Amino acid sequence: LPFESGHYLGTATPYTIIKMADITRLQTFPSKPRVFVLTDISNEPDDAESLVRYLLYSNQFQTEGLVAVSSTWMKNKVCPQDIHKILDAYAGAVDNLNKHTHPDYLYPSADSLRNLVKSGPPVYGFAGVGVDKPLTDGAQLLLERIKAPSEDPLWVLVWGGTNVLAQVLLTIRGQYSAKEATKLRAKLRVYTISDQDDTSAWIRTQFPDVFYISSIHGWNQYGLAAWTGISGDKYYGFDHGGPDFSKVSKEWIKKNIQIGPLGSAYPDFLFIPEGDTPTFLYLIQNGLGDREHPEYGSWGGRYALTDASDAGQGGKHYSDMSDSVVGIDGKTYRSNQATIWRWRDTFQNDFAARMQWSLNPDLASTNHHPIVIVNGSRSLAPLYFEAKASSTIELDASQTYDPDGDDLTFTWWQYREPSATQWLVHFEVSDLGIEKLDTEGKKIKVTVPEPEKSCLDLISRQPLAKGQLLHLILEVTDSGSPSLTSYRRILIQATNKDLRGGKLLKEGEELNAIGDAMKDYTG
Repeated sequence: LPFESGHYLGTATPYTIIKMADITRLQTFPSKPRVFVLTDISNEPDDAESLVRYLLYSNQFQTEGLVAVSSTWMKNKVCPQDIHKILDAYAGAVDNLNKHTHPDYLYPSADSLRNLVKSGPPVYGFAGVGVDKPLTDGAQLLLERIKAPSEDPLWVLVWGGTNVLAQVLLTIRGQYSAKEATKLRAKLRVYTISDQDDTSAWIRTQFPDVFYISSIHGWNQYGLAAWTGISGDKYYGFDHGGPDFSKVSKEWIKKNIQIGPLGSAYPDFLFIPEGDTPTFLYLIQNGLGDREHPEYGSWGGRYALTDASDAGQGGKHYSDMSDSVVGIDGKTYRSNQATIWRWRDTFQNDFAARMQWSLNPDLASTNHHPIVIVNGSRSLAPLYFEAKASSTIELDASQTYDPDGDDLTFTWWQYREPSATQWLVHFEVSDLGIEKLDTEGKKIKVTVPEPEKSCLDLISRQPLAKGQLLHLILEVTDSGSPSLTSYRRILIQATNKDLRGGKLLKEGEELNAIGDAMKDYTG
C-alpha cells in the first residue's frame, strides 16, 4: 500500500453489494444536539446559503429556534420572512430527503420548523438590551429552551448579532439566584461568527463561565478569523496556493447546489459563500469531532481556551488555533483558517451528495456515507485507549461497510496539533508508529512512542506517569459520486507508571524555563 507522510492508504471492496440499500444500514446517531440559530438573514446572501445547508443536515439536530436578529451590517430591521421563504423551499424537498436517512433519524417537517421562527429586536446591539426592555418573542423562546428540563446542552449558533442572547442572560441574572443562574448558564454552548454587535464582548466579560467559541480580532477584520477558511481564501487573501477554491466557486455551486426545490433558494454569494456555516459544521456527526472538545478539531475548525489557568476568571472562551496542512500546490501552510479549509473537499462533496438526495428518492442512484466500525465499535464518539509508552495497539476496521456497496479507501493518519500545548508541534508531539497488517489497510498496528518522547514534561523534561494524549484519525472514503468520507478518531493516552525516561540532570541542575528545555532542540 502507498505511504504518504504518516498516512496509510488502502482500498477494499465490501463483501456484499447492496446498491438496493437497506435504509436501516444507514448512519445512526447516539443523540441529536439541541440547536438554536440567531441569524441576521438578508443583510447579505450568506445567511440564506448557510440556512439551506443547515436544513440538509437537520436530521442530525434537534432544532429549537430560528430567530431573525440584527447586526452591525443590518442595524434597524430583522427579516423572519426570509427564513420562511427558505422553509417553503425545504418543504418541497423534505420527503425526498427522508428516503435517504435511517428511519429513526428523519428530517423535521417544514411546519415544525416554521413554528420555531421568531424575531429579535429590530435595533442594533445594546439598544435592544436592558432591564427595562421586554423580551421579544425570539428572546422569550431562547429563555424557554434554556430553562427546558433537558439535561443536554443548548447550542446557540450566532450568525449575526448577540443582543438576543445578551438580553436573555441579563434576564436570568435578574430573575434567578446566583446558584440557579449559574446552573442555567452551564447549559449553554455558544459558537459565534466573530463579534457582530456591541453586546458580544460584554457577554464574555459579564458571563465568563459561558462556553463560548468565537474568533477574536480587530473589529470587522474578518480575514483574521478561522471561520473564513470555509471559502474566504480569495476574498481575504490568505494561504495563497493552499486551499482548493474550485468547490466553492460560483460555477461549482451553480452546477451542484443551486438545483431543485431547496437548491433554488440558495442565492449567489456576494463576498464569500456561507461564512456562518462553520457553526454547525462543528456539530455534524461524522466521527471526526467531539462537541465538548473544541481543541480536537472538526469540520468547524479548532479552538482553545483563551484562559487555561485555574485562577483569574476561569473563563470558557475558546478562540482560534492553527493547523499545518499541505495545500494543492504541495507546500505546507499553517494558519487558523487551515483548521477548516483542510476539510473543504470532503464537506463540499457531502453538501453536494445531500442536495442530490433532495432531488431523487431513489437510493440506488445516489450516494450514502460509509459506516465505520473499529474494533467492533460503531459509535461516532472517539475510541479511547490508555497504553503504556512503547507498547502496541491493534486496530481493526474490517467490519466497516458502505450501504451502497461502493469500494472503500482506508486512510489512517496522526493528527498532531491537538496533542500540542504550544506552537512548536514537532518539538513537543511524538510520532505514532503506524504499520499496516493487511493489503487493504483495514487493520493496523500502532506503536506508542517511547517514554522519552511521549511522557515528558514540556519544560522540566522529567518523566510523567500520564503523558501525551495522541490523536489518530481513520478516514474511510467511498468510490461513489460524489465520494463521501466518514471518520473515526482514536485517542491514545500514553502512560508511564514506572516514570521511565527523562533528561539526566547534574547535581543541583533543574530546568524551569522553556529556553532550558529547548537547548537540545534542532528542529
